[in-house]
Amino acid sequence: MRSTFNFTVMGNLAGLIFALASLAVSSTLATSSRPHVILILADDYGFHDIGYHGSKIKTPVLDKLAGEGVKLEKYYVQPICTPTRSQLMTGRYQIHTGLQHSVIHPWVPNSLPLDETTLPQKLKEYGYATHMVGKWHLGFYKEECVPHKRGFDSFFGYYNGQEDYLTHIRAGGFDFRDNDNLATNYNNTYSSFVFAEHAKKVILGHNKSQPLFLYIPFQAVHAPLEAPASYIEPYKTIFPANKSRQIYAGMAACMDEAIGNITATLKSTGLYDNSVIIFSTDNGGIIQQGGNNWPLRGWKNTLWEGGVRAVGFVHSPLLPKQVLGTVNHQLIHVSDWFPTIVEGLAKGDTKGTKPLDGYNVWPCISENKASPRNEILHNIDPLTVIHQGKRWKNSTFDVRVRAALRSGDWKILTGVYGSVNWIAPPSSGIVPFYPNVVKDQVVFLFNITADPNEYNDLSGKYPEVVDSMLEKLANYNKTAVPCVYPLPDPKSDPRFHGGVWGPWR
Repeated sequence: MRSTFNFTVMGNLAGLIFALASLAVSSTLATSSRPHVILILADDYGFHDIGYHGSKIKTPVLDKLAGEGVKLEKYYVQPICTPTRSQLMTGRYQIHTGLQHSVIHPWVPNSLPLDETTLPQKLKEYGYATHMVGKWHLGFYKEECVPHKRGFDSFFGYYNGQEDYLTHIRAGGFDFRDNDNLATNYNNTYSSFVFAEHAKKVILGHNKSQPLFLYIPFQAVHAPLEAPASYIEPYKTIFPANKSRQIYAGMAACMDEAIGNITATLKSTGLYDNSVIIFSTDNGGIIQQGGNNWPLRGWKNTLWEGGVRAVGFVHSPLLPKQVLGTVNHQLIHVSDWFPTIVEGLAKGDTKGTKPLDGYNVWPCISENKASPRNEILHNIDPLTVIHQGKRWKNSTFDVRVRAALRSGDWKILTGVYGSVNWIAPPSSGIVPFYPNVVKDQVVFLFNITADPNEYNDLSGKYPEVVDSMLEKLANYNKTAVPCVYPLPDPKSDPRFHGGVWGPWR
């Protein structure tokens, strides 16, 4: 009996070991089959400023990647840095995270709420290695707020919204880090090149059997305007009367080259064959800083199309042949990347997150299926109010509040003046059209499908549509959390921290 019993136990143990081994192999295969995701974000990059939108700025790498992938031509982001990044990281509208107003400044005790699940945190549940190289701009006043405490295995870059490209200093404080360590050996080294080299280092050191999520939010082409002289030189004859445009173009050229170097490294390591590359801007360009959003109306920090409609594309050898080289006109928003990457690419689920405002649009991109999205709430900012504006009769939404909503063919803007215009590309010779603006008007309505450049205000012609859109805004506003925008904290001053920006509470 004993020998029979031992034989049975041993047999059961062998079966258990075999089952566990099979499960481990199955798990490894499932993990390794998940695609690598390379998410690249350009900063303050104008809608017009990429080659395939007719720009005189040369962007051969981006043009080739987009041309061999899927161009997203009805793709939207937020009009400024922090809100776009917050929605990218959470899949949730800024009215649901308290970041409705402005950006997170270096000296304020604020951050992406710590109870939000971030994209890298979710991807780690599915076996991903997660790395970030570049600009954070989602708060750093406490240790818990910084990138490598919010789901990234490693972080190389800076916490703030802007800094010098060579000295890596912002407002008297040094801000360049390798995880918790100060990265002090990159003085006089241009950030686009530094970020590209570090991204290459991450790729070269990556275990190929593990899926990789690499987030690369470039500093370029955000102010201050700085680029190596050799990159600026070709644009002195192209934009002879506009020095800002010359430097901006050189910055864009540097970023384009850097992305080419990163892509080449993906190919040399073999990771490219199982990679999805996503490119996005974070908001529209700044005219005074050399950017251009032609033919769209407006610029960064406005809710007109020039502030929120973005350059975006997806490039991957995993895309079906029938969509390669196509232009996608489905409605897509930056908040969609969270569920798209988690569900559509990593084959996971979004359980455990707060309710998402984004959708999985991978079938829309990879199969050209209809977008599940019909609306985009561009924002409701309760701290920006035009007090001299007129109320809309019978509306439950205060139209003096700065807000915008896209629903189907319609777009409404409230709390704004119509003085925001169209700026033609420098040296183009184009004279923009300027329609009449009604004095004290704060509500604008457009059929954005028929009129993507926002020439013809229809609020007077279709008041019933305005009523309907305002009701939608009122309903969204009921779901908003209080806006978090604290006063500056003197304790943040780098002078109290060895001349360095960093957590202070």
